Amino acid sequence: MYVSYREIQEAADRLGYPPVVKMTAPVDRVEWDFIRSTQSYGRAHDVTMFIFKGKSLIVIAKHNYPNGLFRPPSGAAKPGESLIAGGLREAYEETGCKIEFDRYLLQINVRFTCEGKVIPWKSHIFGGHYISGEIKPIDTREIREVTLASLTDFELYKQIIKTKTASGGLNYRARLHDEVLRLL
Repeated sequence: MYVSYREIQEAADRLGYPPVVKMTAPVDRVEWDFIRSTQSYGRAHDVTMFIFKGKSLIVIAKHNYPNGLFRPPSGAAKPGESLIAGGLREAYEETGCKIEFDRYLLQINVRFTCEGKVIPWKSHIFGGHYISGEIKPIDTREIREVTLASLTDFELYKQIIKTKTASGGLNYRARLHDEVLRLL
């Protein structure tokens, strides 16, 4: 894991100490292989951002998502990049927006499982607010669409995940959303 405990501590010192939640998330072989493919340099984390613009949240849709499904942007800090710097960069790449973090909302220690194997992972969830920029993806290879959503839209997203996908990863995202929405 190239994000060190010291870097996590620095983020918590700056933005507050988050509650820590543990989860297990079963995934299929395709998702397992995808997660493995993202583990360059020992990566075992993501930074997920709940970014407010007024009372709305900035959310993204990837190209393979069913119509109507969105989620908060997320990505990884690069080796040598702090969690906060990585989150700010990922937010810009995925949304076109410059943002500022206000709070370290939650840390989820998740165990992705498949066929008796486990990938330990940490999701670091930050809350922040929009500063400037056109709400439009910069990285159009990864992101299909960016829009604004209300907190109540997350119930619709959860229903889309349950009825239109069989993705263990998206089901994990729905559980992550539920945990964060309890804190907002």
